[in-house]
Parts: sequence; C-alpha cells; structure tokens
Amino acid sequence: MSELHKFLFEGLPVRGMLVRLTDAWRDILQRRAANSTTGPYPAPVRALLGEMAAAAVLMESNIKFNGALVLQVFGDGPVKLAVVEVQPDLSLRATATVRGTVAEDATLGQMLNVEGGGRCAITLDPKDKSAGQQPYQGVVPLEDARYRSFANMSDVLQHYMLQSEQLDTVLVLAANDELAAGLLIQRMPAAGEGNLAHRRGSAEHEDQNGVNEDYNRIAHLAASLTREELLSLDADTILHRLFWEENLLRFEPLQGARGPRFACSCSRERVSAMLRSLGEPEAESILAERGEVEVGCEFCGQQYRFDAVDVAQIFAAPPDVPNAPFAPPGPQGLQ
Repeated sequence: MSELHKFLFEGLPVRGMLVRLTDAWRDILQRRAANSTTGPYPAPVRALLGEMAAAAVLMESNIKFNGALVLQVFGDGPVKLAVVEVQPDLSLRATATVRGTVAEDATLGQMLNVEGGGRCAITLDPKDKSAGQQPYQGVVPLEDARYRSFANMSDVLQHYMLQSEQLDTVLVLAANDELAAGLLIQRMPAAGEGNLAHRRGSAEHEDQNGVNEDYNRIAHLAASLTREELLSLDADTILHRLFWEENLLRFEPLQGARGPRFACSCSRERVSAMLRSLGEPEAESILAERGEVEVGCEFCGQQYRFDAVDVAQIFAAPPDVPNAPFAPPGPQGLQ
C-alpha cells in the first residue's frame, strides 16, 4: 500500500517527508502498458515519471493549499511532455507524451533538453478560486546558470524550490517498475510559513540559507541515501539508518483512503456521453469500419471499447439521465 510519512526534527528548524508509491504507481504503469495503441513507456520515461510522481506528492503535502498541484516537464527532445497531477486528498495521475526514440540509457537532458528548450513548471490550481483568478505557475529551465542540463529531477526541483520558497531543500528520488519513492528534507522558514505559491521571498526566509548548522548536518545525512536504498528499504529502516542520532517527531503515516493513491477522472460513463455528443451516425460509421468503437483516455491510457449493442444502448438511453437503465455498465472501482 502506498504511504506518506511526515516527521519533524524536535527542537530544530527542519522538517521531512518520505513517500513510497507502490500500488498507486503500478496502477499508472499497468494502464499505460495495457493500451494497445501506445504500449508501455520506455524504461527511462518510466523512471522519470515515477520520480515526478513521488516528488509531486511530497510537494503537495508540503503546502497548505486547497487545490491541485501539477508538476510537468516539457522540451525539445523525444519526450515532449511528462505530467503528474496530485489533488489535495493525495489522489494522483500521471502521463507522458513520447515522440521519437528514447535510448535505454537516456539522460534527462537527452529526453527533454536537447537544444536547451526544456522547462519544468509547477502549477497550483485552487479549487475555490474566485472569478477571473488564474492558477499560480512557476517555471524554471532544465539547466543551470552555465547552461548545463541538470542530471536528474532532484536537481531540477531543488533549484525550483530554492527559487520559489527561498528555503534550503534536499530531495532524493528513485523509481523502478514496482516503486516510486522520495525523501524530502527542508529547512523551515525563520518567519511565517514557506509556500510554493509565494512569488517572492523575504529576508526572513533567506537569512539562514546555506548556513544553518542543524539543517546542513541533516541535509548531509539525507543526501547520503542511495537510489538502491530508497527502493529496497522500508520507511522505518531508512529513517533509522539516516537519523538514528536525531530526535524525530513522527506523525501517523498516511495510507489507504487518506494516503497517496491513483485516480483518474475518466470513466465509461463519460466516454458514453462523449460518443452521444458525436451523434449516432458517426458512431455507426466507426462501427461499420472497425467493428467496435475504441476510446482511450489521453491522460491515464485506459481504453474503453463499445460494440454494436453498447452503442445501441447509449443512444437508446435518455441523454439527460446519466444512470438510465440502458446505459452501458461502468467499470468497478475508482476511475
């Protein structure tokens, strides 16, 4: 079961979080792999998207914000776009668009920043925004001040958070086909509360950047965590190995309905409504050509198929009654 652990270093201005996406991450990969049109993502894309998924959950959990956090990278390489969306209840979904060949050992720069056009954007989209209010978005390049591509997503996001929150941050990320995991350690602001939605910082936020001895000690320990350890050890073992000499104040892990989990807004009912909007002649034309109507969710990759009986039932059901008796049955479980 996917889990999120939050903790504080008692008496010190340092906080941390550890996320392990297991079933949630496998659900994302399985849907894409089962898509007969796209097939599975290339291995480097899976690793990138997994790291982004873990990072997005950590960042959403690190702010007090009633809205979705959307983490995306886009650029001029074969990976045109990779996106992860996390809701306030920690439900998440992810997708990537690949146009070209991705080498088995492709780096972040080779996937997204071939000509220097790669960018990382974080968008905060409030649920209760007022009329005309636009989501907040911060964008940074996928390269440093010397125009060198960042080696991994950890470097990109540490750079982003230092610019956005003006707070020192260590982020360790790793992903394989079974697990996407991440550890975040952050120095707490000297005054007020750091927030990704702050457009600019203050002197109070910057006054100890890079010089707080407690944070530097803990950050050094966190940075020693290897990719292999993050993927192979459970949360208790990781925290004990890294911080056994520190006084940790740990909170109850968030799991199950309260923790990170996969959820996409697509459903068979929504696809049925879309087909109804196309009109019966168009649907019948597709049936005559292909024998069935197949629609895939562009975000999660789930495919929905309708045969002649299904299509007849869609147009037999009253359009203003979504749960009419003749509507095709929807899949079980959260979509």
